Amino acid sequence: MARILVRERIAESGIELLRRDFEVDFLTDLTREDLLRCIAEYEALIVRSATKVDAEVIQAAERLKVIGRAGVGVDNIDVEAATKRGIMVINAPQSNIISAAEQTMALLLALCRNVPDAVSSLRDRCWDRTSFEGVELYQKVMGIVGLGRIGTLVAQRCQAFGMRVVAYDPYISEEKARRLGVELVSRLDDLLRQADFISVHLPKTPETYHLLGEEEFAKMKDGVRILNVARGGIIDEEALQRALESDKVAGAALDVFETEPATECPLIGHPKVIATPHLGASTQEAQDRAGVIIAEQVAAALKGEFVPNVVNLQVPAEVDETVRSFMPLAEKLGLLLTHLVEGHVDGIELEYLGELANHETGILTVAALKGFFEKIVFEPVNYVNAPLFAKERGIAVRETKSEQTRDYVNLIMVRGRRNKKEVAVGGTLVGLSNTERFVHVYEYDIDLGPSRYMAFFRYADVPGMIGRIGTILGDHNINIAHMQVGRKKIGGEAVMGINVDIPIPDEVMEEIRRVPKVKECKFIQLW
Repeated sequence: MARILVRERIAESGIELLRRDFEVDFLTDLTREDLLRCIAEYEALIVRSATKVDAEVIQAAERLKVIGRAGVGVDNIDVEAATKRGIMVINAPQSNIISAAEQTMALLLALCRNVPDAVSSLRDRCWDRTSFEGVELYQKVMGIVGLGRIGTLVAQRCQAFGMRVVAYDPYISEEKARRLGVELVSRLDDLLRQADFISVHLPKTPETYHLLGEEEFAKMKDGVRILNVARGGIIDEEALQRALESDKVAGAALDVFETEPATECPLIGHPKVIATPHLGASTQEAQDRAGVIIAEQVAAALKGEFVPNVVNLQVPAEVDETVRSFMPLAEKLGLLLTHLVEGHVDGIELEYLGELANHETGILTVAALKGFFEKIVFEPVNYVNAPLFAKERGIAVRETKSEQTRDYVNLIMVRGRRNKKEVAVGGTLVGLSNTERFVHVYEYDIDLGPSRYMAFFRYADVPGMIGRIGTILGDHNINIAHMQVGRKKIGGEAVMGINVDIPIPDEVMEEIRRVPKVKECKFIQLW
């Protein structure tokens, strides 16, 4: 009988479920040293957020097959170390979406009606009805940044209060927004200028870090109120504090912070701020739901059954070796497409050319979808849920194949279509070592290896453009590791792709955009 260590408290019903088929030790008072000594005896480990399952613990876990995280984030688990050991890491990504939406509404109402200060005043035996005048939600504009699962729930609840809901999410279709009765705007600025309240519901990525900063606050209505129950760092806390002190922002409600625990954050003591210690998932129902979900999935994993929420799900063993070798490239092509389209697509088409067309390529399509959604959704994306995200967003996915290819033995093309416009990326493997190459970007042929930091520039094909762009990068101590240029005809338009050693700051990209005849600039962090 397999043994399971439950290191932190989960729902009793979850433990009872596990005890039907397994030996379960519920030991919440283990020290780290105790854990390192005993973990070798267990096939499964279940934790919440307090237990650090790092490489040392994983190395000591000689029999471990699965680690279950009763919640969403897996920051406390060394997923890479677990993957190297062949240990499955599972989470419960949908366990807290209702509680997070309700926490948003709780903070929204508390912010409008000055509930914390009024309660505190009355506890001091002060009957003051004039100092806590609030505002109504009715007929106000709620601006939701990020219309995923939680953002959608918040939108529905705001509508029940008679609010007009405006949303910005470049990866959501207009059809979905119409079904929700939400007004979808194409630019964040359009939301900022009309919202009375702004609530963010986004994953934290390099693209969303400090999404609301000094410039964005300047564009907002005077007296706007801000909420964040998503991820710390999406709002620039220093810029928010300045906006509060200037009365640009009338109030803020924060459940998450850039650095946690946030006991030293100046905002938590600000008189216009309601702050809670990351309670978005802290309801009895969410905790119970997470415990039951993780218990069900750990049991399924130990029995060899299907498990939908595997964070480090690997390619099935039966996948053809030729196809398997293209998996990482397909994933990178999907991620590259995300950066280039910068928004929702109506459809994604995967085209397989050459000898690859004779193989079953469905898993490559899933890999490309996994890459496409990697930076868009809250939950970790894997080979099971990636197609579900496409379906949820109304994205039609299509495969085409042809044994005919002009320049390469094998070629994968990934196309994103929106309003009859198309952005295409293509890639292949070359040489005996199967080196990855991006060979098509936009509508141009190019030959560039993927790297962590890349940039693409579209410009009029006139003399001196390469030198101007290179000089700007050099002036800012940004080294170009590799560069390739693609064009269709002399004097037309060209695209330049580069690999760089360090990230290119926004202000440097803006300087390049100001160069005459530069039409488009994109800096991309692939991983």
